[in-house]
Amino acid sequence: MTQPPPPPNQPPQQPGFGPPPEPSQGPSQEPSQQSPQPPAQPPADQPSPAQQPPAPTGGPDLKPAGGPDLNKAPQPGYGYPQAPATPAPSAPPAAPQGPGYGYPQQPPAAGYGYPGQQPGPYGQPQQQPQQPQQPGAYGHPQPGAYGQPGYGQQGYGQQGYGYPQPPTMPMQPQPEGGRKVNAQLAIIVSAVVAIALIVGGGVWYASSGKDDDKKTTANGGDGTEEKNGEGGGGSGGSSSGGAAKEKAPADTGSKVLFQVPAPKTPAGVSTVTTSGSWLTDTVYAKSGIAEVVGYDRAKGTEKWTLALPGPVCGATAHVTEDNKTAIVHKAKMPTKEDPQSCTQVTLIDLEAGKQLWSKTAQSGTMPINFNNVTLSGPTVAAGSTSGGAAWDIATGKQLWAPKTSDACFDSGYGGGAKLVAVRKCGSYDQRQLHIQTVDPKTGNVISEYKMDEGIDYAAVVSTDPLVVAADVGDSAGDGSGISDFFSIDNKSGKLRTRISAPGEDFAARCDAIYKLEDCTALTVGNDRLYIATEEHESGGESYVQTNEIVAFDLATGKQTGQRADAGDGYDLVPLRMDGGNVIAYKRPPYDKGGQIVSIDGGTFKQTVLMENPATDAVRSVETRMSPTSAEILYSQGGLYMSKVFASDFTTKDKEYLVIAFGTG
Repeated sequence: MTQPPPPPNQPPQQPGFGPPPEPSQGPSQEPSQQSPQPPAQPPADQPSPAQQPPAPTGGPDLKPAGGPDLNKAPQPGYGYPQAPATPAPSAPPAAPQGPGYGYPQQPPAAGYGYPGQQPGPYGQPQQQPQQPQQPGAYGHPQPGAYGQPGYGQQGYGQQGYGYPQPPTMPMQPQPEGGRKVNAQLAIIVSAVVAIALIVGGGVWYASSGKDDDKKTTANGGDGTEEKNGEGGGGSGGSSSGGAAKEKAPADTGSKVLFQVPAPKTPAGVSTVTTSGSWLTDTVYAKSGIAEVVGYDRAKGTEKWTLALPGPVCGATAHVTEDNKTAIVHKAKMPTKEDPQSCTQVTLIDLEAGKQLWSKTAQSGTMPINFNNVTLSGPTVAAGSTSGGAAWDIATGKQLWAPKTSDACFDSGYGGGAKLVAVRKCGSYDQRQLHIQTVDPKTGNVISEYKMDEGIDYAAVVSTDPLVVAADVGDSAGDGSGISDFFSIDNKSGKLRTRISAPGEDFAARCDAIYKLEDCTALTVGNDRLYIATEEHESGGESYVQTNEIVAFDLATGKQTGQRADAGDGYDLVPLRMDGGNVIAYKRPPYDKGGQIVSIDGGTFKQTVLMENPATDAVRSVETRMSPTSAEILYSQGGLYMSKVFASDFTTKDKEYLVIAFGTG
């Protein structure tokens, strides 16, 4: 295809899950690639004339006591300049701001992360003039010009070792995870009680956004259950809708199976990407520094180590029936002079610990610098700002790559039951996204839905039924990357319904810019979207925080009325589907251990499958694994929590890459 010219030399200065600011001049092109650097504090809510999404319709203006107001207008988008926020207190607040979730409180951890600059379209490093550094969207100062890579330069020094990149300054352990500070702790108790009386039972409703002229009532279907503990949802998977496999043991109390210490970063390197974790029947596999290691699921002993020539840049969560998965990594170890690009797509056998093949693709004459990778059926597919490519899993044969005649490009793919491409057309300042269900063997388009112009990024939440998330008009206002969900019919490409999900009310997050399947705090199954609400006061005398999981019908866009309550001090986060049930993690209060629960898809009754030890030593490690940033896998009585970064930041506590729990 005809390739767009390189991006302007000046990178975006307000990183966020919303689109980076548009360049005032220069060629039209995608923002350059640099990995997310989680901020030290969350953004302040600052009004901005952002375009508002369609107003909810249908339901009454009701909410539970202390709960989110689903009819409140969304706040300005994450990409807008934000005023520095005031850090949360490091000690427990005085009543009424009593010991809430994760007490004693620490400064809130970074949100889901925000992407900064990315490598240029051809994986070519480009020089960037030294500029006065401006504070980022979170009030977090950006790295100085010295040691800061320009476009396409993923640094070896002060910047991260691989892509994406973590914080450039030390951050204290964050028991609070990636939570947002509750802005309504001063609500008058009498008003809360009055609302509770009006609600009469606490059931609250919200409907979809404005009607769309393309809206239909076509029915969607469920896909097949996947491996890696995935029934779908959070990584673009799909639910089976079949019988649940996870059962409660006789004793739900867990013990620590093993812990993996955080790897030491090479000299002169502050952070290293460690994205990727997978489960088979016998192996738990985890990315390290330029390697993937397979551990015995029960004992934690190393079964195999697969050395890589360069650091891992990204990975898919999907695993084939015969335990194969795919990663993207650099071809060599980076240096300051030669930072390397993420050009290698590699297929791994997770049982044997072997590399089956490693491939590259070209756009024109230059190797593609890939941002994401996924699996669907017999195909591995990877996307980038230069377009997408695909290979046959069995042979490694290339199935397609960008054509010089292409006027659009595949920025990324969602995998699992079906293969869905997010295809970008038009100039940077007049973008249109095409959501395409494609044949994984040929790349031929089966169906297509064209999103409205002005929606620059979309994440694939599920491929069957097809659900994508977007921040419409930069209106999410919280860095989540989500203001609306779009339920699309796979066969016809028509919009079934659009669901308004204001970021201030819902806790789900997606990286819609680069890692298009990377979503947390939601899952899809039973033709419903299950999503966690934001924390709010529980409404009791303890003044602690809590939240819920609620369900939206993907045919109507309306809430079903089902709601699972976390309980005082807990935060409930959906992980995946298990047949028709929802598997969720309950992040604990200061004096409890975390839990895994199964939520019945019909009754919404919760069954505890696991409860972790509440000792200080165990909780210290567990609470560092935030559900919105860590990788959490649960299957057959085993819970595996791991970090996606390793750093050289020193703390008084020992840092761990992995902690595993088991029952029985």
